[in-house]
Amino acid sequence: MYTQSRAVAMLWLLFVLLSSLSSVLAKEGTSGPKVHSTKFDSPPFLVQYFDDSDVILAREERGRLWRSTDAGVEWSLIEDIDQTEEEDGPGPVASFWMHPYDNKRAYALSLSNHHWFTDDQGKSWRKFTIPGSKILPSQYHYPLAFHAGNVKKVIFNGEHCKNIFQCDESSFYTDNDFKDVEELRSDSRGCIWAHASPESHSDRMREDKDDDRIICVIKSEDSESSFDNRLYMSDNFFITKSEPPMYKGRTIKGIVNITVVKGYIITAAKAPGSSELILFVTVDGEKWHQAEFPVGHKIQEKEYTILESTNYSIQVDVLNTRPFNPMGVLFSSNSNGTYFTENIQHTNRNLELVVDFEKITGIQGIVMANVVKNWEQVERDDFTRKQVQSRISFDDGRTWKPLVASSGKRAKEELHLHSASEIANVGKVFSSPVPGLVMGIGNTGDYLRPYEEGNVYVSDDAGLTWSLALDRSHKYEFGDQGTVLVAVTDREPTKKGSFSLDHGINWDDFKIDDEDIGLTWLTTVPDSTSLKFILQANKRVGNRYEFYIYSIDFNGIYDDKCSDDDFEKWTARLNEDGEADCLMGQKQYYRRRKKDAKCYVGDKFNEALPDFKSCECTWEDFECDFNYKPEGEGKDKTCVPATKLSPPGSACAKGEKTFKGSAGFRKIPGNGCYGGDRLDEKEVDRPCDQGGVGPAPDGNVKTEYTAFKAEGFGQKVYLERADRVRGDDETIIMSTLRGGGNTMSQLWMSKDHGKNWEEIFEDEESIQYIIAHPYENDRAYFVAPNSKKVWYTINRGESFHQFDAPAPLSTDFSLSPISFHPTEREWLLWIGLADCGITDSGACHNVASYSDDRGDHWKTIARYSEKCEFIQEDGRGGNDKLLYCVQHKDEKIDGVSELHASDDFFGSFETVAENVLTFATMSEFIIVAQKDVESNLKVRASVDGKTFADAKFPHDFNVPIQTAYTLLDSSTHAVFLHVTVGNLQGFEYGRIMKSNSNGTSYVLSIDAVNRNRDGYVDFEKMQQVEGVALVNVVTNVKEEGTGKAKKLRSMITHNDGAEWAPLTAPEKKPDGSSWGCDTSNTEECSLHLHSYTERDDPRSTFSSPTAIGLMMGVGNVGKNLGLINDPDETYTFISKDAGITWNTVKKGRFKWEYGDQGSVIVIVEKKDTDIGYYSTDEGKEWIEFQFLDKPATVLDLSTVPSDNSKQFVIWVKNGNSEIGTVNVDTSGVRSNKICDVDEEHDHANGDYWLWKPEHPAQKDGCLFGRKMQYLRKKVEADCWNDAKVEREHGEATNCQCTKYDFECDYNYQRQPDNTCGLVHGLEAQDHAAACTQNSSLKTYFQPTGYRKIRFSSCEDGEINKFLGKEQPCPNHKKEFEDSHSGGLSGIAFFLVAIVLPIAAAAGIGYWVWTRYQQGSFGRIRLGDGSGGSAFDADQPWVKYPVAVLSGIVAVLATVPLVVGASWRYISGLFGGSRRYTTRQSFARGRGDYAVVDPDEDELLGDDDEEDQA
Repeated sequence: MYTQSRAVAMLWLLFVLLSSLSSVLAKEGTSGPKVHSTKFDSPPFLVQYFDDSDVILAREERGRLWRSTDAGVEWSLIEDIDQTEEEDGPGPVASFWMHPYDNKRAYALSLSNHHWFTDDQGKSWRKFTIPGSKILPSQYHYPLAFHAGNVKKVIFNGEHCKNIFQCDESSFYTDNDFKDVEELRSDSRGCIWAHASPESHSDRMREDKDDDRIICVIKSEDSESSFDNRLYMSDNFFITKSEPPMYKGRTIKGIVNITVVKGYIITAAKAPGSSELILFVTVDGEKWHQAEFPVGHKIQEKEYTILESTNYSIQVDVLNTRPFNPMGVLFSSNSNGTYFTENIQHTNRNLELVVDFEKITGIQGIVMANVVKNWEQVERDDFTRKQVQSRISFDDGRTWKPLVASSGKRAKEELHLHSASEIANVGKVFSSPVPGLVMGIGNTGDYLRPYEEGNVYVSDDAGLTWSLALDRSHKYEFGDQGTVLVAVTDREPTKKGSFSLDHGINWDDFKIDDEDIGLTWLTTVPDSTSLKFILQANKRVGNRYEFYIYSIDFNGIYDDKCSDDDFEKWTARLNEDGEADCLMGQKQYYRRRKKDAKCYVGDKFNEALPDFKSCECTWEDFECDFNYKPEGEGKDKTCVPATKLSPPGSACAKGEKTFKGSAGFRKIPGNGCYGGDRLDEKEVDRPCDQGGVGPAPDGNVKTEYTAFKAEGFGQKVYLERADRVRGDDETIIMSTLRGGGNTMSQLWMSKDHGKNWEEIFEDEESIQYIIAHPYENDRAYFVAPNSKKVWYTINRGESFHQFDAPAPLSTDFSLSPISFHPTEREWLLWIGLADCGITDSGACHNVASYSDDRGDHWKTIARYSEKCEFIQEDGRGGNDKLLYCVQHKDEKIDGVSELHASDDFFGSFETVAENVLTFATMSEFIIVAQKDVESNLKVRASVDGKTFADAKFPHDFNVPIQTAYTLLDSSTHAVFLHVTVGNLQGFEYGRIMKSNSNGTSYVLSIDAVNRNRDGYVDFEKMQQVEGVALVNVVTNVKEEGTGKAKKLRSMITHNDGAEWAPLTAPEKKPDGSSWGCDTSNTEECSLHLHSYTERDDPRSTFSSPTAIGLMMGVGNVGKNLGLINDPDETYTFISKDAGITWNTVKKGRFKWEYGDQGSVIVIVEKKDTDIGYYSTDEGKEWIEFQFLDKPATVLDLSTVPSDNSKQFVIWVKNGNSEIGTVNVDTSGVRSNKICDVDEEHDHANGDYWLWKPEHPAQKDGCLFGRKMQYLRKKVEADCWNDAKVEREHGEATNCQCTKYDFECDYNYQRQPDNTCGLVHGLEAQDHAAACTQNSSLKTYFQPTGYRKIRFSSCEDGEINKFLGKEQPCPNHKKEFEDSHSGGLSGIAFFLVAIVLPIAAAAGIGYWVWTRYQQGSFGRIRLGDGSGGSAFDADQPWVKYPVAVLSGIVAVLATVPLVVGASWRYISGLFGGSRRYTTRQSFARGRGDYAVVDPDEDELLGDDDEEDQA
């Protein structure tokens, strides 16, 4: 009995001891977590918590959405969402988004119009629909934009892709959680709420939390190009809108993006010809300020990263090296984002723009970054491996220190950690909301080694000191405000994880699974206050993988909750003396758990918040105020005026030299300092004349001559700074000729518009081609003739680099060796020779190669190719990798030419067309020229890149042999196409046909328009003013074949070719005498101007892109156009009202250039002379100046392509062996004052006036159905335009429709009484047929003989008179009766089958030299009179920048781009391929230039065209 009792007692004692031991072990923190796993069918790669909760959403790779309410233990498929999986699709849910300001709301988005919303953390979901035709979530912008003051307000940014080329973006809004959805803008390119951040700096938004202000980037009505985007804001959902002034008090175009960072609204703008961006910053959308970076640094598109910023500063990292092995420079702004200062150089970044930078969470002023130690070697050689080092700053980036780690008894060493560019887990890389606790993967030593060789390091003093925590790389997380640290290795599969309860000093293992798992990610609640974690891992089962989410729960790790004694007061930042340091005028303290405390915090979802104590003010608490910019650093920093200061009151009135003014400082907003050194209250002496803009003018033109020992000029390229880009250089690169004028001998560069020249590549072999980048003004390429060397500059000649081409130059000079991408400026295509050294001569062929890093690396993409081109166009959307190449079938030189399309750089391709001569792109069209079975020329077109249809002409167009087509223009939503009718040598002419907006239906615009033997047409559209064009027509067509010469007369249209009229001549000659005819009778006496077919300089267009309303030309007055060199009858003329009236300038043939956007004009006669003239009043008065000591032969006159300079260059020749340049500087002819824009008083008091172009027969100020206003400088204003003036002013006002808004319909043409009559023998088109061709068409009009001009925006008026009665389509009768609205009405009946009658060389549209240097601009071929030169000015490829397709049907088809004409000659003028898309494209001079040599018949191997004439 005793023994039994004793045994029972012993068992009881053992039980108590075990229980006590268990309790002790729990208190000591040695028990492990609970682990639970859930299997998924596919990887759950997108997982997010609802903030401050255990509710999680997870999206599988297959697109199904799951929910957990217990931190990942149990998961359920959301039933309210249709989870039916699409075959080969992304699944029902493409993405989901948590509301950033409400922890109950989330949005599940699909790839359709239907989406889902929850406001109860996913418990229930409500379906909502975006109105419209398959509006998908935007891939270019965040699809959802949230309001920080009203969580029910959301903007949906979407897109609708019509085809592979064009995706239209639109924005919608809701103010009631998507119960109602309204369209905001159908033309948006991203919209945001102005109140998009709770940290708003705007008083307006702080006071009105429900502010309705929306800011949108809006595309132009007339252009898809991002260069024409504008920024608008509205306070009433765009019922009305306003455009805020952003740049020097003016509105701007070229807005590419908009974002919100910590209360700052930031937008980026670009100008044509440059990838450099200008950043603008605002806090309310009204007052914008340009962000300025230090000299030498610029923001490039796709080369800058806006980083995690503070409430008082924006952080930006800017790429400053070549992109393949990238490095950057880190900048921080002042509090309003206007001035940026450099923080640290050589920051490490990856190819995706991700920068190694992190702001330590919750602690002001502590940031970590990685820099490149061997940056010099990396800059020289892209193949050098970067030696990355880690740095930390405790003063907001002013100073940086190495990270220091200790390991056991080893001495402290520098530590380097892998950062954001190699992110291995979700969330922040190093830190969490746990105060001071930081972890990372890396190594000690000189520099960072690969991630796989890294170990885990931890710091509990915010990065000041570090210690080794675990060997091998791990993914890690923080829990319960630092109570537990969790890590799981990712170096190899594992069964276990590790955890620490003392800030990483000691670690214990815990089991995750019985089998090895491969870790994908590890995470916990965003504020790191929970003891629960989840991880996703893969488990291999045989030859497949299974996918799991594991829930890891450390609840119960301690029994006791921490008391006050278990916490410490921790100082976030220490100074050099180890004391609490000040930042933003405050010291920062945290209450955090002691690392050796045996307890858990348990304050779930309440992260630790800091306490602050104010400091006395020092220089660190102040920054430069608005309109002041910083100079110097640290305590020596001063603030200098950014604009001219006005002395207060009577200061400086009595001749004083200085006045007392503000020191320019202000206390940083949000700074909490007090007293101390108040820099914002100090005054300094300011000069009374501070802010002057240069020396006083003397009223004279200054000239400077530079002589060159050479036989002539070769190529010339202007590398012009794009609008709004900083700098003052005006860079020209040109070549001189030797060896009979056929070989370029020397290259010269001037940075000051020809005042001073320096030779470049002096020790290198001669350069054969100068190729300016057609989309980047700063870039040019220089190709050597006998090697594969290519030099280039990306910064307007500041530096030069070199790469080796992948293949030697092609002997087919019709091919440009380099082609460029419209938006990806680093992408290049190269066409060169391959297999030319082997015995079989037939093996030599062209091969196309591709580089995505500016020539550093190349990949062969298409052998036996004739032409390759990027298809994407800026602003058009579509696949930016889409390439078309013409290749010989089966890679045989005699194989049939096929058109191949690829969107993966020819990893795969599809055959688009066979028997192809060439292809071209224009806006949304792709045009292919083919041979039919009888070797006739055949042109086909497509709008989707897949289905091609034959081009057809009107039924009355009866031309048996169509020998040439010239695509003239497509800038007003219609294509002008010249079709050659008469092809007798010396008597060529044709018809100009005009299309509807789809290019599918053509009508006659004007007959018998002159062209020359090379296919160039006397047709020119005026720049800036829409609908104005000039042509020369042949008046004696009936005399064709009689041996008589053509007689020409000039005609002008002011309504886009609907009507043409003679040019009104000046009443008298300059001396007051008569012209010898009655100028009131324009049929017998009118003005005639020499046009393209007689030009020796393609720059000499009548108009300018910036001199609004001005036109100049050389010609005569009479019945017909005379000889251009007639000394008695040839005069130079000017118009100031877009060609309505003309005045005589001077007698003789003068060359002209516009300067300062037309406020100064320089002319010089084309002869031996030493005298020039200038005008500052739009040609009223001409003032003579002498530019040489003795006469020389004037070859040319030039200025920057934008016509925005005050300087010009006269190019001359002195004898046989000397040529020269004369810089003409007009900056001294008027005061230095910059013109004032008086927007407030509608320009009544400023230096500009509002000009309204109009149709000459309409006196109501209407043109194209609307009243437009343009800013023009007052001629009497003694000032300069400064930056490029945005000419279009305000929004157009639509007019009532009149007869001038209509043109003849298909099968109709103008009659003698100016009405539109049916062509004899033809029938009116059945407009109802369009309803069956286009199911979306709701109404149509019965034919009346008229159609509305596509570009006209007129309303009502005489619309019924000219279009007749609107009829419903059969399937829309009820809808028509209900709403009586027509959807696609009016011109919509032209949307019939795709029959595109276009044959386009390079498909680019008519090219006018519009001065914006898009690579082709500013490149001028100069004749030298040496005879026989490939660069002679009388060569056809030098003369005429017009895109031409010349096809000799059945005998010769010279359709291909630049067929036969040596590309080297073309490049001297134009330089590479480019396509037009819009009117603005023409204004920038972007385009391919197809010049056809009529003797070239290699494609078909037949005789020349005389056999067919």
